[in-house]
Amino acid sequence: MKHLFVLDPIAQINPCKDSSAALMQAAQRASIEIWACTPSDLQAQGDKAFAIATEVVPEPWISVGKPQSQLLADFQCIWMRKDPPVDEAFLYATHLLEVAERDGVLVLNKPASLRAWNEKLGALRYSKLMAPTLVASRVFELASFAREQGEVVVKPLGGKGGQGVVRVAKDAPGLESLLELLTQQERLPVMMQKFLPTVVEGDKRILLVDGSPLGAINRRPKSGDFRSNLALGGQAEKTELSVREEDICKKIGPDLKKAGLFFVGIDVIGGMLSEINVTSPTGIREVENLMNVPLADQVISKLLEKLG
Repeated sequence: MKHLFVLDPIAQINPCKDSSAALMQAAQRASIEIWACTPSDLQAQGDKAFAIATEVVPEPWISVGKPQSQLLADFQCIWMRKDPPVDEAFLYATHLLEVAERDGVLVLNKPASLRAWNEKLGALRYSKLMAPTLVASRVFELASFAREQGEVVVKPLGGKGGQGVVRVAKDAPGLESLLELLTQQERLPVMMQKFLPTVVEGDKRILLVDGSPLGAINRRPKSGDFRSNLALGGQAEKTELSVREEDICKKIGPDLKKAGLFFVGIDVIGGMLSEINVTSPTGIREVENLMNVPLADQVISKLLEKLG
């Protein structure tokens, strides 16, 4: 059995923290042959898709073979794990992966759903589970919403890892000027949400596999910041799911499974759904280290069950 991982250059991966590294190593332990490429290595000729890929031995980290042209239809599974932004190159890669999908290859996550489920906008399907939220480009509408809510956070729709997220009070000087900057003079929509003070107690990352929660961590912001993302210095902590969080998973899990979103990380703050991360969710290493569970191996086991 052969699996292909489409991701950022392997030289950029930190195996001690990266979920893609954890998944590749778990796949190797399951006697799966591992190959890797970047989106730029994907190509199509006629109705067949190929990748200029390298065979990888990920454990111990890492041995990489010489690049070879590989027919995508020869892989039983392709993991699309390229980090955001979801730009033109990312979108074109999903279309090329759909060529393999038509040949019967399982692509995770499903390319069409990667396009349809923006990591900020996708959560709007479950707006009743969220804090008050507005997505808009117009400064007047955004400023009015901010003053109505008292204090808000503003998120770029294409951001990752908490980058570019701003906390704003309703009476902040120059509010309109800031919103002009964030919307690029009203050309790009942003997401504005009521600020939840409970974020100081943590932002919970819950990993769902084939629609069911399999692991979670609490991410507590570092001193002086409200953003809890691990990439920005947030501290991972052991946690368990609350009744409310289990209910959120039950409500959205079947839809994720139906959409072919096999490996997803949702973010919950104070019992409120914040984001649904579908491109390259992180958190496996932290769950494994804090909870002492072989999460990556469990993910691969569920995948092999799915493949039959």
